[in-house]
Amino acid sequence: MSFINDIVSRNVHEASISAIKEMAMLSAQTPDAVSLAWGLPSFRTPEYIREGIKQHLDTNKDIGKYTQVDGLPELRQLAANHYQAHTGITVDPDSNIMINAGNMQGLNTLFHTMLDPGDEIILTDPCFASHIHQINLFWGKPVYWQLKEDEGWALDIEKLPELITEKTQAIVLVSPSNPTGKIFPREDLVRVGEIASQHNILIVIDDPYSHFTYEHSADYFNLASDEKLRNHLVYLYSFSKSYAMGGWRLSYSVMPEELKREAMKVHDATMICAPRISQLAGITALGIDSGHIAEFSSILQTRKQLICERLNAISHVFSYQKPEGAYYVFPEIVAEHSNSRDFSIDLLNKAGVALTPGSAFGPSGEHHVRMAYCVEESDINTAFDRIENYFPG
Repeated sequence: MSFINDIVSRNVHEASISAIKEMAMLSAQTPDAVSLAWGLPSFRTPEYIREGIKQHLDTNKDIGKYTQVDGLPELRQLAANHYQAHTGITVDPDSNIMINAGNMQGLNTLFHTMLDPGDEIILTDPCFASHIHQINLFWGKPVYWQLKEDEGWALDIEKLPELITEKTQAIVLVSPSNPTGKIFPREDLVRVGEIASQHNILIVIDDPYSHFTYEHSADYFNLASDEKLRNHLVYLYSFSKSYAMGGWRLSYSVMPEELKREAMKVHDATMICAPRISQLAGITALGIDSGHIAEFSSILQTRKQLICERLNAISHVFSYQKPEGAYYVFPEIVAEHSNSRDFSIDLLNKAGVALTPGSAFGPSGEHHVRMAYCVEESDINTAFDRIENYFPG
């Protein structure tokens, strides 16, 4: 079967699966391991959504059929309403909104639409690991915009213009951030918008975590609410986290009309449409104000406090910046180690704890690990009990 290497794209052959998924898979193969590696919330999809789908399964004769390429009209209208409620910006559901099979697929479609070989996308460093992989798979070039760790993972606005070239297509922002939990302040985001507009490049907002800002909710600003950026911005909203619908694979994206026309060509060729059953779940999700998001946020805030308390007790192992939002913390490894991947593999094999090596999140992530605190409190405590035993003070 050696010929397989000859027929597989060099780009794919040289790629690797996300370290997040690698650690999750290794953890699943390790007896009695506890995992803080994958950002998979412990919450069940809310009952009202599950009940709504049960009714559709019994009564909706079209539930097993394709939808329009850009999604069900009712869901696109609800998405437009949802976007307006959160940004104050009115968009047309037919011209500006597309329904995706999750933000990962939405971004995959977008990068495929935008990138010719050698084109560049600016990513904060650290950034979400899969953004790097997606850009590379389309022969693009991730350009790393290093965050200022000593200032709580702040944006280095002065450095941004130096990174923009004639090949730059977009700047990707995630706030609250994965993996750092940083909420970027309004004044910095507005300045990013101004720089992007001046250079005629897009801002791409990947938004899974905006509902999880805890005591920092007053500090959160959605750059999509800046009317001046309407034609320079793409916004993607995921149902995975706030509605505990990760496995349903559903999101919506908002983009300029001309870009949507181009992106639909890729979406049609790769997906046809997001699954109708998931779109119907999205209609139910956006059609009712259930109050579950406040409940999720309250539980996660308790878990954030717990993981910070446990980190405080092992300062000889990790040093960290307190996260502001999302549900990750990204501590620096201060214990003796060679690199973050070997450290993580060793911790899994010898202590039964899975973390994600920080090197997966860009050059500045090396010598860090990502810990997800969206898991049950018992898992957090078990993980830290084992870490404490493995690294006695």
